[in-house]
Amino acid sequence: MVSAPDLPAVRSYLLSLQDSICAALEAEDGSGKFREDEWQRAEGGGGRTRILTEGAVFEKGGVAFSHVRGSKLPPSATAHRPELAGKTWEALGVSLVIHPCNPHVPTSHANVRFFIADADGPNPIWWFGGGFDLTPYYGVEEDCVHWHRTAQAAVAPFGDALYPRFKRTCDEYFFLKHRGEPRGIGGLFFDDFNELGFEKSFALLRAVGDAYVPAYRPIVAKRKAAPYGERERQFQLYRRGRYVEFNLVWDRGTLFGLQSGGRTESILMSLPPLVRWDYDWKPEPGSPEARLYDVFLKPRDWAAEALT
Repeated sequence: MVSAPDLPAVRSYLLSLQDSICAALEAEDGSGKFREDEWQRAEGGGGRTRILTEGAVFEKGGVAFSHVRGSKLPPSATAHRPELAGKTWEALGVSLVIHPCNPHVPTSHANVRFFIADADGPNPIWWFGGGFDLTPYYGVEEDCVHWHRTAQAAVAPFGDALYPRFKRTCDEYFFLKHRGEPRGIGGLFFDDFNELGFEKSFALLRAVGDAYVPAYRPIVAKRKAAPYGERERQFQLYRRGRYVEFNLVWDRGTLFGLQSGGRTESILMSLPPLVRWDYDWKPEPGSPEARLYDVFLKPRDWAAEALT
C-alpha cells in the first residue's frame, strides 16, 4: 500500500530542524543570538523567521520556516507544470543563508521543502526538494572535500546514483549564466522528487536537512579565527555581489515567494548586510583571489579527491 503524504509530520520535522540548526549556529558563534519574527500571510499560512546579526562569527544569518497555502499558483510554479494550474496548494520549508564575518569562512545556504497541490483530491500532486551549497571566498581543499563527502554520505542509503545526480543538478542550478561562472563549489540540489514514495522520499529530505550542520560547522570552527585584513574583507564584499545577483536574477525560490505574495522581508533575508560592486574588476594573476577562480570555481569531483 502506498502511503499518503503526511503534512503534519513534515511540518513537525521542519520546525525541529529550524530549532536544531539555530542552536548549533548560536553555539558556534558564541555570542550572537537569533531573534524570532512570526508572521501571517493574508491568503493563508505564515511562518517564523529567525535572524542573527553582528555575531562574533556570523555577520548575518537567517533561518526561516514557512508554511503557506493558496488557491492559485504563480506563473513561476506553473510554467513547467501546467497540470497545476487552478489547483489549491501548500508549501512548507526551511531555508537558510549564513554570511560569516571572516572571509576565510565560506557563506553557506540550505533549504528543504515540501509542496503539495490538490491535497483533498483523489490524486494529490506532491514532491520534496532542497539541498545545500557552499560559497567560499578563500577556498581550502580539505573543506570542500569534507563538505561534499558529508553530502555524499547523507544520500548514500537511498542509492549510489543520487549523489552524482544531485551534485550535477546543484552545479547546473547555482550557475550565474550572465557571468558564466558558478556561485561556489556546489553540494546537493534536488527538486520535484517523489520517486521513492512518500516515506522514503521524506526520509531522504530528513537526511539532507540533518547533514547541513555536520557539513558546515566543522569548517566554521577551523576557519573562524584565521587572520585577515582589509584586502580579504573587500574581496569578500565583492564576491558577495555574485550571491546577490544569483538570488535576485535566477533563484526560483525567490521568484516563487515574491509572485505568490510571500513576506518580502523573509524572502530577502538571504541577502548580505554589506556588499560591493567594482566595474570590470579582475584578480591579479597568481594572487589568493585569483586562486578562487582558477582552482575552486571549476567543476570537480570533490568527494573523490584524496586529501594530502
